[in-house]
Amino acid sequence: MTVQTPHRSGGRAARRASRAAPLADHLRPVRPGMTGGTFNPLSPAAMDRIHLAVLDALEQIGLADAPPSGIAHMTGAGAILGDDGRLRFPRALIEDTIASANRSTTLYARDPKHDLDLSGTKVHYGTAGAAVHLVEVDGRSYRECGVQDLHDAARIADTLDNLHFVQRPMVCRDIPDNLEMDLNSIYACCAGTTKHVGVSFGEPAHVKPGLELLHMIAGGEDKWRARPFVSNSNCFVVPPMKFATESCLVMEELIEGGMPILLLSAGQAGATAPAPIAGAIVQAVAECLAGLVYVNAIKPGHPTIFGTWPFVSDLRTGAMSGGSGEQALLTAGCAQMHRYYDLPGGAAAGIADAKLPDMQAGWEQAMSNVMAGMSGLNMVYEAAGMHASLLGFCLESLILGDDLIGQALRCVRGIEVTEDSVSLEVMRATCIGGPGHYLGSDQTLSLMQTEYIYPALADRTSPKEWVEQGRPDLLVKATARKEEILAQRANARFDPETDRQIRERFNIHLPA
Repeated sequence: MTVQTPHRSGGRAARRASRAAPLADHLRPVRPGMTGGTFNPLSPAAMDRIHLAVLDALEQIGLADAPPSGIAHMTGAGAILGDDGRLRFPRALIEDTIASANRSTTLYARDPKHDLDLSGTKVHYGTAGAAVHLVEVDGRSYRECGVQDLHDAARIADTLDNLHFVQRPMVCRDIPDNLEMDLNSIYACCAGTTKHVGVSFGEPAHVKPGLELLHMIAGGEDKWRARPFVSNSNCFVVPPMKFATESCLVMEELIEGGMPILLLSAGQAGATAPAPIAGAIVQAVAECLAGLVYVNAIKPGHPTIFGTWPFVSDLRTGAMSGGSGEQALLTAGCAQMHRYYDLPGGAAAGIADAKLPDMQAGWEQAMSNVMAGMSGLNMVYEAAGMHASLLGFCLESLILGDDLIGQALRCVRGIEVTEDSVSLEVMRATCIGGPGHYLGSDQTLSLMQTEYIYPALADRTSPKEWVEQGRPDLLVKATARKEEILAQRANARFDPETDRQIRERFNIHLPA
């Protein structure tokens, strides 16, 4: 008689099925708002020195070119207008503003499950930028991007777990009228995702119709004001140390309209900001603190993001170098200064100088994304899809960025050390009279999904398996995933009646 030896059920197929099963959000190995802050390129003494330099810069140099309304607001708060037209900020004013500013901000989404808690060192990754080209990976070429491309980017980001918000990453180059471009950018993003959206306004006159469109999407001004799901990326300064008059007027109107403000200072080290990394941080922090005075002078406590976004120059040519190690350090240092002041902040990371999603892009995007997250940056902007030093955006790269950011978030999460995780009892049971390996242990099986994250597209097969599967190419897989997503109508699209009313009121360029 043949005796059947019982086999453990499952095996590799069961493990793969287990990994594929969706987890509850609180059990996922990575998720929005994970706590960073373990990477500190600046010492406490260095942060103190930067802070003192910031106070000196604001008190002694100040900022020029504020609009008359801004001068009135800021001098009313205690700033001093000099004979040279520059506004200077006494130390006491800066310190009082920091002390009274919000310690946290919630960026709402149309779907509340995507709300972002900007407090402490909680980290969120998303898109941003103003690329003028779309990267076509099939032909290894660039073309001007349009409103459909922007909508497609939002649709794709809406499906990616590790992209937590969608700030407009491309300019609608197919819409020549600037007002229509601003309005269609709002429409294209909001019709593509229910996550939080960030947009810009080119002129103050665009704010009123923009808010009207948002009220229609929200279902009324009261609903918009209760949960403003779009923030304004506002380049309120022209570095070095000058206010951008038109953008300041946009900001004033949007504060009254209830929209959160990203105070964006984007100097370029060696060009429009000092060449030393420390000096670039000093100028960016000084400019953003002046902006914080401005916002709080208009409306104390208005939701504001401290947007130190200094960039790096390749000093051989003067061209921007978003994928450099210096950029990664610069962003991480800015994140530390946000923590120093305990202010919700954001900065740029994940930018590739590479023109295509290749190995160069991989190291450039990974380096700065990991460092930004581990430094506790609340909002990591431009984290996926951006190439050619912000000139090109790639939809395949956006999809691949979801895997990359997942690994970055696992680094942010760090290593949990508990009595269970040091595993002494499991080691004892395995090594003394046990199987001599941990593959089938209850601990290993229980942690497969919660301790480890698995890439969606990246290849971890053996060379033999890779050949058997037809030598799959990563970019081909990303393109196939892109086409699969875009074959479906966006879940974020507005209900037919709301869409009809919007299209009757505004010239919407996307097909209905």
